Amino acid sequence: MTETDDSNEHWVNNFLLNLDQQRNYSHRTLDAYRRDLNRFITWLDSGACVATAQDVSRYIAQMKRQGLANSSIQRNLSAIRSFYGFLLKQGAVEANPAAVSRGPKHKRRLPKVLDTDQAAQLLNFASSSPQALRDKALLELFYGSGLRLSEVARLRRTDLDLDQGVVKVVGKGYKERLVPLGRLCVTAIGQWILTLSADHTDWLFPGRRGNSISPRTVQNRLKSVAAQQLGDDSLHPHMLRHTYATHMLESSGDLRGIQELLGHSDIATTQIYTHLDFQHLAQVYDKAHPRALAAKSKDAQTQSGTRNTETP
Repeated sequence: MTETDDSNEHWVNNFLLNLDQQRNYSHRTLDAYRRDLNRFITWLDSGACVATAQDVSRYIAQMKRQGLANSSIQRNLSAIRSFYGFLLKQGAVEANPAAVSRGPKHKRRLPKVLDTDQAAQLLNFASSSPQALRDKALLELFYGSGLRLSEVARLRRTDLDLDQGVVKVVGKGYKERLVPLGRLCVTAIGQWILTLSADHTDWLFPGRRGNSISPRTVQNRLKSVAAQQLGDDSLHPHMLRHTYATHMLESSGDLRGIQELLGHSDIATTQIYTHLDFQHLAQVYDKAHPRALAAKSKDAQTQSGTRNTETP
């Protein structure tokens, strides 16, 4: 390994350590950043600290020629921009070469959510065994509080105040927030806690060898329950987070409040739910408003008249 390679690896490791310790990024995100940065530095074939804006532009063009999706190019550019922002703060570079680069625009896909009937059906199952009690508690937490997968997996029993109906959550960037829990969620968690032995670890959802439950186990359990209750195993934890936020917005219209509950640092992240909410409201309007009904009736009459005219 050359001195340049050592330097590149040193800065990438320090950058990822900073994201882990200061911003509490998930291991999955950190792995993706490492892959993207290593791919760029390998293509660069020089010290990362000497990259120019022209290098970044050429790299974007290279990814386009390779046929990468616009979303993948944007993700790579985001990793590179953040990396050089870190180097700039450390005094390793004089400017961020990716600061003015713009990747291709891509249409942001709206997240999938369950409607209220589907959510009720998902949670309507008997919880007589310890595994079923744990599954019910997990599902109620995701849908009833909008927590992230990593947040749920790391919860300790001491984070809960079931009498007050709140849970203390440490989210991204180690930011702490209090999230209210509904009555059914409190009941499900209380029943699950009764199954835990007194000498158990203080994790709310213990895993093997004294560790917390693994995210993969949580994902698999949600898929299993969804396949049984909804006939579809495409459910994942973040879909329940999206569902929580969408249903909250439909009921309250309080975007700022939902931002705090979700732990979003930027209101722009929360605003995607306004698009989901608008779709729902548009459907409600079409079904209920007299003007919409009148327009549909007129269209139906016109189509009927057209068919009658064409009939011999």
